[in-house]
Amino acid sequence: MHTVVLVLIEVLIVIGLSRLVGLAFRWINQPLVIGEIVAGIMLGPSFFGLIAPGLAATLFPAQTIPFLNVLSQVGLIFFMFLIGLELNPKYISGNLEIAVLTSHISILVPFSLGTLLAVLIYPLLSDASVSFTAFALFLGAAMSITAFPVLARIITENNLQRTRLGTLALTCAAVDDVTTWCVLAVAIAVARTGSISSAFPTIAESLVYIAMMVTLGRTFLSRLAAHYRRTRRLNQFLLALIYIGVIASALITELIGIHLIFGAFLLGAIMPKDAGLVRELATKTEDFVLIFLLPVFFAYSGLRTEIGLLNRPELWILCALVLAVAIAGKYIGTYIAARVSGIEKREASALGWLMNTRGLTELIVLNIGLELGVISPLLFTMLVIMALVTTFMTSPLLELTYPKKLIKLDVVETESEAETVVETTTRGENFGNPYRILVPIANPDTQKGLVQLAAAIAINNMHPATVNPLSLIELEEDYAFESTPVEADRLIQQRRQQLEDLIQRLQPQAVRSYVHPIIRVSNNVARETAQIAALEQADLIIVGWHRPAFSNNRLGGRVGQILTTASVDVAVFIDKGEGLLESLLVPYSANIHDDLALTLALRLLVNRDTCHLQILRVVSEHQVKDELSYELRILIEQMPRSLRDRIDIINIEATEPIQSVVAASQNVDLTIAGTSRAWGIERQTLGRYTDELAIQCRSSLLITRRYNQVTSHLTSVLTELKSEVTN
Repeated sequence: MHTVVLVLIEVLIVIGLSRLVGLAFRWINQPLVIGEIVAGIMLGPSFFGLIAPGLAATLFPAQTIPFLNVLSQVGLIFFMFLIGLELNPKYISGNLEIAVLTSHISILVPFSLGTLLAVLIYPLLSDASVSFTAFALFLGAAMSITAFPVLARIITENNLQRTRLGTLALTCAAVDDVTTWCVLAVAIAVARTGSISSAFPTIAESLVYIAMMVTLGRTFLSRLAAHYRRTRRLNQFLLALIYIGVIASALITELIGIHLIFGAFLLGAIMPKDAGLVRELATKTEDFVLIFLLPVFFAYSGLRTEIGLLNRPELWILCALVLAVAIAGKYIGTYIAARVSGIEKREASALGWLMNTRGLTELIVLNIGLELGVISPLLFTMLVIMALVTTFMTSPLLELTYPKKLIKLDVVETESEAETVVETTTRGENFGNPYRILVPIANPDTQKGLVQLAAAIAINNMHPATVNPLSLIELEEDYAFESTPVEADRLIQQRRQQLEDLIQRLQPQAVRSYVHPIIRVSNNVARETAQIAALEQADLIIVGWHRPAFSNNRLGGRVGQILTTASVDVAVFIDKGEGLLESLLVPYSANIHDDLALTLALRLLVNRDTCHLQILRVVSEHQVKDELSYELRILIEQMPRSLRDRIDIINIEATEPIQSVVAASQNVDLTIAGTSRAWGIERQTLGRYTDELAIQCRSSLLITRRYNQVTSHLTSVLTELKSEVTN
């Protein structure tokens, strides 16, 4: 088969498998990049070559490997440019003294331990053809590295970017990144020249080039940025100039004697950080790099990773020692430095786990070491395992050390947000916990009716209440530019403004002070909604319906996931657009979900003096009529006479309950139905009959699913009502 055809087939396999495995790792709350690295290893001798050696040799013959190498090197050049581009000065603007101390000690300790480890393993895993100095420098650098891009995405996904911990971690990682790349440049120079003394000319030339780039290069790029600010457009000519600069800078550092990735990183780092220019440049560059070129790099690395080389117990013990030194050195160095700087224990521990993230950056370092012959294939495999384990463990250990309930307390609020927190706290102190409704908002421009209904259910003058419109910004790619902390903050502020505009459209004006939006970054909307509902102690979630892309069931997809996973009561609102709530209909068949429907209707009745409620009980001929539950009968009996007079209980006999409900809904503004078999609604699947009722219902429809029979949506209000009547 022609070599070019084979390479294209290989790329096809690589991209497809990296996406699939990456998405699987996203599902278990791990960075996409870890799944892509694993996909690359799966294509190599560690898995594919082991289970199907003949097919592996046919699909990945030796003559195609150089082509994959070229593609992977091009991918690395532009990926390093993106890393430099994203290295925003904002990351090193706060807590700089603490960050510099913490970062450098977190490099010094693992670097020192790595050097000591080199003394032990150099005789076992290397030979006299490799300089011990270069070997020790590379091993120390591999132990010291922190993957800034992956760490930044973990911080964003955990909404840590506005916390003290997140800010400190970003600053430490940024300083760590610059320092470690400098150490690595020295290690490469030593490896290529043979000794530190011989490397001095290379180091001197590198410093001269850096000085030229920081002065002359930055001046030219500043003019380019000024041109962009005038035109607000990055045209193809400007983009070509930048790409020429990236490749030229990479070539110069390669000719100097360090490595081509440093030139690309340097150009990205000195690029003026005009927000619009950086965003457009990153967006235009990253898709091809991240989707096409980087997976090829992972595959190329995977083809050189042979876990089968660890074929003796003592080698696995040595691998465990490498892993232990890497984890302990980074964690202990970070923890001690943070504690000395006055950081409290839990934050220092969380910072230690965050700085242990190595990910893709480690893989780049290891490939350079293997390419230069400084590390052997066996040590390369051990260090790849170390990179995977240290990155994989970051998210679960961070959650264990610094759970989301503490993240919420540690967020540094803006002035307006702080006022909201004080107001809510004061109400809580005076009246007890407020009645809280969480309202997931997918599109603030079209879901005013959803928030308006939540406000109508929640707010009255007898008991404090809060409505939280919840907007989750889903970042599908975990190392794309939009998931960097700075860009995520921009998206959050943009979404906050949209929600504020929505709140300003609510009527009556008095309800607006009770509505406080929550905006978060998330990679799993349903799971995050359930977690926030638990953290915020919500009494109810009200979510809008939608039709999933790959299903005809409107209560499938994310809405279905929220219905089946949230540990609070849930209601799904189908808005017919009328906006009136003067007349309510509750079809009742005596189950806990219908009880919730009726309870919410009674709450609306209490909150709105002009509201009228019909309770419709549909039974077939000779069937015993269902009674209201004991709790609901007691609640209704406790109501003042003025409220009971606005409730009508209607009993009808019919063979088609849904059609009776549809007919009755023609004369009301809102129908509230529990997830009952009588209405064709199942608790778990909420299948096609739900669509039937939603489509045919003449009024807006609220479908309720009760989670906890103990939760009361009405008792606190009735207590206030009874006291008012008594007085």
